[in-house]
Amino acid sequence: MGDWVDSETRKFNPPAIRAELRRKRQRLEKQADTLKLPELLSRNLTKLAELVNLSATELQILGFVICLHGNSALRTAATLLYDLTTPKCVQALSAILRVESSGIRKALSGQSALVGAGLITLAPENDTLDDKLNILSPHFVDQMLHFDIEPDRLLAGMLVAADDSHLTLTDYEHIQTDLDILLPHLRQALQSNQRGVNILIHGDPGTGKTQLVRVIAAQLEHSLYEVASEDSEGDPISGSKRLSAFRLAQRFFARQRALIVFDEIEDVFSDEQSLGAKSTAQRHKAWLNRMLESNPAPSFWISNDISSMDPAFIRRFDLSLKLTPPPRKQRERILQQTCQGLLDAEAIRRLSLAEHLAPAVVARAAAVVQPIQAEIGVDKTVATLERLINNTLIAQGNKPLAQPDRSNLPQVYDPAFIHADADLAGIADTLKTRPVARLCLYGPPGTGKTAYGRWLAQQLDRPLHVKRASDLLSMYVGEAEKNIARAFRSAQRDDAVLMIDEVDTFLQDRRGAQRSWEVSQVNEMLTQIEAYSGVLVVSTNLMDQLDPAAMRRFDLKVRFDYLRSEQAQELLQRHCAQLKLPEPCPDELRRMSRIKAITPGDFAVAVRQSGFRCITSASDLITVLERECEGKEGARVRVGFV
Repeated sequence: MGDWVDSETRKFNPPAIRAELRRKRQRLEKQADTLKLPELLSRNLTKLAELVNLSATELQILGFVICLHGNSALRTAATLLYDLTTPKCVQALSAILRVESSGIRKALSGQSALVGAGLITLAPENDTLDDKLNILSPHFVDQMLHFDIEPDRLLAGMLVAADDSHLTLTDYEHIQTDLDILLPHLRQALQSNQRGVNILIHGDPGTGKTQLVRVIAAQLEHSLYEVASEDSEGDPISGSKRLSAFRLAQRFFARQRALIVFDEIEDVFSDEQSLGAKSTAQRHKAWLNRMLESNPAPSFWISNDISSMDPAFIRRFDLSLKLTPPPRKQRERILQQTCQGLLDAEAIRRLSLAEHLAPAVVARAAAVVQPIQAEIGVDKTVATLERLINNTLIAQGNKPLAQPDRSNLPQVYDPAFIHADADLAGIADTLKTRPVARLCLYGPPGTGKTAYGRWLAQQLDRPLHVKRASDLLSMYVGEAEKNIARAFRSAQRDDAVLMIDEVDTFLQDRRGAQRSWEVSQVNEMLTQIEAYSGVLVVSTNLMDQLDPAAMRRFDLKVRFDYLRSEQAQELLQRHCAQLKLPEPCPDELRRMSRIKAITPGDFAVAVRQSGFRCITSASDLITVLERECEGKEGARVRVGFV
């Protein structure tokens, strides 16, 4: 219509313009049957139809929608068809393509290959024709219109070949029981071309979920493809688009030796947080369920948190596997492999004690430190790596790394210097052959209960997990019970000695409870103690306040008391030797024996005070000990066993 619009002499005449437009439309309508799609698009559609098994009608619709989204003029014209419901959209396509509406409805149904592959989806809301007919992606349109491509190139930007894993199956020994089920199941499913094979893997970030899938694919000698979470521009891809890519990938790899992984499934199953809003998965629940039951390529679904996931979806997975941080021995091996040349043996041992240390945290810290090692200096490498790991652990809400020397036993430690009503060394010898016991250590503060737990772990050559009230309590109702259960699971996983200080916080007599959560915390602790099959050591200064039901949960209840006179005298001699003081004389030993209610803890305080005050003799040390014991209950009259 340029003659009318651009002319400076021709008078604008709307009736004449309308008449000319009608004539042009009539000529085009007569040519409609002879019009064809662009040759390049037609060839690409033929290739795609063979791969995805599209019908003739489905192919017509796909070709039209590609042109619709790839041609700005056509798309502008399509906006004139607005407020379309799905039936109206079917009618419009029927008129445009000259195909019976029943055929259009069938091609746009959830059972069709066109929709089933995710190539086209119908928007649920009323909209213009171009927005009602959603295409897989702009990249797909561009490839189909402008490139003579191989079909697998259509998935570029939507699916990526997975990288090789830097871990091996030996790094997952802590889930070996699950792997002994999972690997045979996948082998059998691949051999028999079984449909609907889906594995759910969930757990805290950094625990190696994605790496595990890559390890499994390598073990099965199958290619692994990951559904992309961002496009070529780095922009995030919506959950519905990722699902479409997954569905198309299932069609592409139906007859190939391939596995598919859908990471960060929160994009689909938990993408709506507002009250009452439905997630992408819930809005497409019926066809998503069908897809989980019929997908031809075995698939892995990975999530950090499945707490908000609909149980109806969870039950459709063949296996649901929760991944936790690896146990201490595996953490040591991962540190050695990942941080080779960065950490010495002592640093590896110390870092491996962090219960929540995940492989990804170690790998990220090592990747930062290795390039700058020469600049920061070898002497600062260990400290830098520890700082990076520590900062990440704290940011994740976990405990910081333990300080290297706070938990060490005193140099003079010996269970012979503990006044207990049991053979402490004999207990350790017994547990070396059968490391299963629940011990309750009780008595006055400073009598050596915690130190004995540390010594026992050393004798058994097992890691020690120490839990205090601050580690387990929470301001949120029900969270303390979860922390208690998590502590027992973690110790069981690491084959560790679990020591709970001040256990009276969690085992108070329920008859005096005023709140329901006080009772539930006691119940949870009692249940976990009853079921625990490792070495448990709990300590308390308030034995008389424990719930009566707790008593029968312990195999041994050992009382720790104030030192006997001869123990106190010998411990004085040991500490004088440690501090390089003259050996105490008989008068000083007699003076030592007159101190009542003295404990190994008092000696530890006196040693620490030696750094602040002048202690040059046994007499000076005794003076410090006398001051420490003043005012103690029982300081005037000796209490204890003979």
